[in-house]
Amino acid sequence: MKLAQKLAIKYIKARLRMTALLSKEKAARKALKLFSTPRKRAKIKTTALFAKGEKLSFKLGKHNIRGHRWLPNGSSSKRILILHGFESSYKKFSTYIEAFIKKGYEVLAFDAPAHGASDGKQINLPLYVDMIASIYTQYGPIQSFMGHSFGGLALTHFLEKHQTQENAKAVLVAPATETQTAVDMFFEFLELDNEVRSEFDSLILKKTGHLPAYFSARRAVENIGIPLLWLHDEEDEITPIQDAIKVQQDQHPYIQFIFTKGLGHRKIYRDKEVMKKIIAFL
Repeated sequence: MKLAQKLAIKYIKARLRMTALLSKEKAARKALKLFSTPRKRAKIKTTALFAKGEKLSFKLGKHNIRGHRWLPNGSSSKRILILHGFESSYKKFSTYIEAFIKKGYEVLAFDAPAHGASDGKQINLPLYVDMIASIYTQYGPIQSFMGHSFGGLALTHFLEKHQTQENAKAVLVAPATETQTAVDMFFEFLELDNEVRSEFDSLILKKTGHLPAYFSARRAVENIGIPLLWLHDEEDEITPIQDAIKVQQDQHPYIQFIFTKGLGHRKIYRDKEVMKKIIAFL
């Protein structure tokens, strides 16, 4: 981490703690805004692949959502949607896009609000789920899905609430399994006290009607009957393996688990063997 980043983090922590001394609720509001705001947008060089694809855009509330569609040579009845993680972009999945086109898929991929080429400054799970639903309505039906990290969590919540085709399948790569865990890690990092945390949870309850524990891939997959492939690395420091193991222990017959070692949170989807397994499953 660069010195400027370290100093910025120290400044943010100090400001939040000072705010908390005056108002726990105000500190919680600032913490929620920080939690929902990507620090950076992924910058990926445009390649020939993205020049070939058809540029798509649609309105989601006040946001313009931008993405691409690729059609295979000849007609296809197969369609896949690829969903990226927090502070990422669908353009990071170019190898998958190329592979699925070769397999005869129509490929859809979009940047979530506050990511890549799409509008917005903040993102939350309900907004991401709304984006998936809009894509499905406008460009579906979709038979295959792949979601990494935050995109994987959003995918489980979409599949829980929306009817898909009988032959649908989905792949979750290092999904953000428990929002509760993400919030715990966030508060530990910022060194904020339990009173601010209580206010933080109350704000989410007021905005969504649910506490953070509700926004759980483990809870959502209980209501999904389609075949799922779940891939997770034992050394993932962003979405801990312990949460994924709990889902495995639930023994859902429609979920297949593959655990890797040494790939972490991002290298896992770039790994050639992992990619082979994902393509073979779908």
